[in-house]
Amino acid sequence: MQTQVILEKQDLTYLSWTKTRASSGTAGTFMKSYFDLGGQKNYYKLSNYNSFRGITGHECVNELIVDRLLSFLGVEHLHYQLIHADILIDDRPYETYLCASSDFKRQGETKIALDAYYQAERLERESPLEFCVRSGWPSYIRQMLAVDYLILNRDRHGANIEVLRNARLKSFRLAPLFDHGLSLLCRCETEDEVRSFDVMADRKVQCFVGSQSARDNLNLIPKNKFPIFHPLREADRGVLFADLNPVLPQAWQDKIWEMLWRRWQFYEDFRRQG
Repeated sequence: MQTQVILEKQDLTYLSWTKTRASSGTAGTFMKSYFDLGGQKNYYKLSNYNSFRGITGHECVNELIVDRLLSFLGVEHLHYQLIHADILIDDRPYETYLCASSDFKRQGETKIALDAYYQAERLERESPLEFCVRSGWPSYIRQMLAVDYLILNRDRHGANIEVLRNARLKSFRLAPLFDHGLSLLCRCETEDEVRSFDVMADRKVQCFVGSQSARDNLNLIPKNKFPIFHPLREADRGVLFADLNPVLPQAWQDKIWEMLWRRWQFYEDFRRQG
């Protein structure tokens, strides 16, 4: 089984980093890289970066926490490693934690962002949600909307959902859920901000198939169609934050658990009432 957290510092200075635009309202950029070893691509991602402050935030840690959460819930998703590493950006050295993942495409598959696929294939006046239902993906979308409520994912834009196509087999599928860095406490930079953070507040989000409200997006799930996950348990807390003490301060861990536990309880009550 792959080690999820590598605390021993690795030399990844050979990686070349490229900038990706940060989401609206987020200062800085998110740097990405990949390395091809024997035909197997590994992808790497940093937390928020700018040339003045360096690498800040906990987006990479969020990826691992959500990875573990989705494993508890029984949701198909992309798996991440959290790696302590030395890297170079524009020949400047940084010591940081980054996350790594493997390519989720199967042999013969190519990928296209859902928003681009929707624009090419949609019917007149068909919404993204209606398009996904017609394409045979209603269960995936309902599960995604529920997960994004639990973690308060602010960044489910149309390129953070990917369509995988196999031209020979004429098959289409949606990629496992991925890219959850801008969730949880991603906007909190100080302990005071963490302590004052209202974990149940309905904050503005990006959602290609829904609205700007993660809570309202639960109303897009038809009655009696709510995903039934493996239950989150209080005993899961220890596994969720295992090996993260050197990386994530206790105040963040406590608040993230409060957030997930209370949102899980709300979701279960909402689902049963629906």
